[in-house]
Formats: sequence, structure tokens, C-alpha cells
Amino acid sequence: MALLDTAAPAVPLGGPDLPQERRLVTELPGPRSAEVLARKADAVAAGVGHTVPVAAVAAGGGVVVDADGNSLIDLGSGIAVTTVGNAHPKVAAAVAAQAAQFTHTCFMISPYESYVGVAEALNRVTPGDFAKKSALFNSGAEAVENAIKIARKHTGRQAVVAFDHGYHGRTNLTMALTAKSMPYKSGFGPFAPEVYRAPMSYPFRDGLEGAEAAARVILQLEKQIGADNLAAVIIEPIQGEGGFIVPADGFLPAIVDWCRANGVVFIADEVQTGFARTGHMFASEIFGIEPDLITTAKGIAGGLPLAAVTGRAEIMDASHSGGLGGTYGGNPIACAAALAAIDVFENDGVIERAREIGEILIGRLTALQAEDARIGDVRGHGAMVAAEFVDPETKASDAALTAAVAKACIAQGVIVLTCGTYGNVIRFLPPLSIGDELLNEGLDVVAQALAGA
Repeated sequence: MALLDTAAPAVPLGGPDLPQERRLVTELPGPRSAEVLARKADAVAAGVGHTVPVAAVAAGGGVVVDADGNSLIDLGSGIAVTTVGNAHPKVAAAVAAQAAQFTHTCFMISPYESYVGVAEALNRVTPGDFAKKSALFNSGAEAVENAIKIARKHTGRQAVVAFDHGYHGRTNLTMALTAKSMPYKSGFGPFAPEVYRAPMSYPFRDGLEGAEAAARVILQLEKQIGADNLAAVIIEPIQGEGGFIVPADGFLPAIVDWCRANGVVFIADEVQTGFARTGHMFASEIFGIEPDLITTAKGIAGGLPLAAVTGRAEIMDASHSGGLGGTYGGNPIACAAALAAIDVFENDGVIERAREIGEILIGRLTALQAEDARIGDVRGHGAMVAAEFVDPETKASDAALTAAVAKACIAQGVIVLTCGTYGNVIRFLPPLSIGDELLNEGLDVVAQALAGA
């Protein structure tokens, strides 16, 4: 890690040309970042928090640079958004070119080719060898809301099932689908009705084989809701905010089979898992499932706000004309960014890179686990890996340790994110543009933070 003087830094350009190093010029926050954060406290609603006490001015490769010239190793990717790397040249060029042509017409008023192109690409790359259609929106929560609308319209039913530990967004319906109360739901009710919750397969906690866990869910669906009342089952193939929970083998295929047999729409929420994050284009591929509908966002457009619902054409076409859409949905700049990002995903080896990153993450964290029983579980696929922290004797969740490790990492210039229903998981979501040396240095800091906690 380099140490520099405290002279006023020039604002660097972002992208992969940034020096790929961890560099602390000041303690965090430095004086310039502290000034911005003070302005934030005065101007921004208190409910909008932040994890890292910096004011970012540039990012690229595997680093984020702040207003004081500190360069932090990025193991979060803006919560799995900058998967192709921040300010990726192809994305930046596409955005600039589109902005010079037009920034908005509203696709529902004056359609444009890039929206159609994104829909065609999504229909091609998502799992399932059947006719598909897509609709574009702004955020993951908006995509989830529309997937539920489409499923209800298609089936003529109302009930929806989500899962323990699941996270689906912060709007009213998606808060109802989301399991965790604080900070996402507390005080914001009442929530949308006809939403039910089923137990998730959580091998580290429940010890069940996939078939057993699925049978438990199916019994609950049949007895507490009734298949004839159920429009959709929605699940993250690997849960994100809930703790990067990877279901046991056989769990998801059994749920899909039951949905098929009972005319229930199976929705895979791949907002966090989608677009090469898990070492596959979509996490559904890991489990051999083909969702009826799939929701995407986050990594879809290299940092631009875009989301989508993609699925079986006959289901997607259930809505009447005008029933789907939105003023900004499929914004032309975001669509240009998405087409560039999808080109990178398909042609620049980033899926293979995610697997390489996963091997490093799993290897390093498993070695730490062998030395420190406070790491109860290491799990994940590709560049979506987590460590769950526990009391070594009881296996009870240790949120205090998790918070202490994360705080120490950030103070030493490594951005890590916590998650989990019980707040005891650190998740690793590095951009796929990060180099091995920088990634290993970040993990060295994690190890040091754990040793000192």
C-alpha cells in the first residue's frame, strides 16, 4: 500500500487506467470527504445512509478513489452493479454517443431501436429454449413488481410466495416480499396483501437435503395457500441481502417442477446474481432450472439504471396494451450502456474471470476458516462469495464481530459489504475487472482485520 503526501489531489479520470493500488493519504474520511459528508448530513434525508465514509471522485478496475486521493480496493461493485468494471471503455463510449443523439423520447411515445435490441439480447441470453419477450424498467424493485403483475394477469390468481431471508426491494409490494424488517420494512407498513412466506433451503442452518427442504415448502404451499390460489413463486436462486444463501442441490428443481404441475409462475429474481456474477450468465444455470420469468437489473448496464422482466412469450403477453411501461423505462442511454455491457459479458471472457475470482475467494476464505472457527461457513459461486461469522461454540450469529471486521477493513482502504438476516455475513462482490494481486491484497486486509477483532 502506497502512502502519499496530503497535497490537493487532481481529480482523476475513472476507468481501467486508474492506478490499481490501495493507497491511503489520510484517515477516512479525509478533510475533503468529511466536508462532502457534512453537506450530505445537512441536505440529504437521514434515511439515506452510507457504508464507506468517503466522497468518491473516480473508480475503475478494482479501485475507488476519493476526494482526498485515497484509493480503496473495491470488493463491493456498488452492490454487484459495476460487474464489468467502473467506467468500462465500451460502456462509457456507448453512453457518450447516445447522449449526443438524444437522451429521452419515452419508448411508449416514440420507440427506438436500442430498447428493442436490449430485449432481443435478454431473450437470447436468459435460460430457456423457448419463445421469450422482455419489458424494460428502471430498478430491480420495479422489475419484481411488474413480474408479479404479469404473473397475476396470466394466471388470474392473486397469491404470491416469497422465501425466508429473501430480498426483493423497497417499494410497497417488494417490501412485503422482502423478509428482513430492519432497515427495509420497519415502520413503513401496511404492506401489500396476498403475500406469503416459505422456508428457504439453508444448508448451514437447517441441515436438510434439497428434496427434504422442497417437500417442506410444497406441503406449506398446498395446505396454507392452495395451488389454485397461487399466481407465482418468487425466489433468488442464490439469495443476496439475505446472506448469499446457496440452496441445497435439488431444492430449486423440485420447486420448479411443482410450479409447472400446478400452473404457478416460477419467477427467478436474478437482480443480484445475473450477468456473469456467479461464473454463469445467470445463477439459474447452476441449478439446471429454466424460470418462467426472470428479473434483472444491477449488472445489466454497467452502472446505468436499467431493469427488465424476461420470460415465456405467452406469459409476458398476458397484459393488455398499456398495462406495462413507465416514463423512463428502457431509457435510451441506459439501453446503449446495456448493449455495450452485454457485449462485454458475451465476448470479453468475464464469465471465465468470475470463476477465477471465485477460486481465489473460496480458497482464501476456506483457509481462513480452517484457522478461525468464528467463520462458520464459506459459500457462493463465482465472484459472489460470503463468509458467515458465528460463535465457535454455539454457532449463533455474531453480528458484532462481522461489523467490527467490516469497519476495520474499510478503515484500511478495503470496501466490504455486510448482509444476512442476522447481520453476520460479509459478502464479496468484486468487479470482474479486478486483478489477482489487488484481490489478494484486499483479502490480506480481511484476514488482518479478523485476527485483530
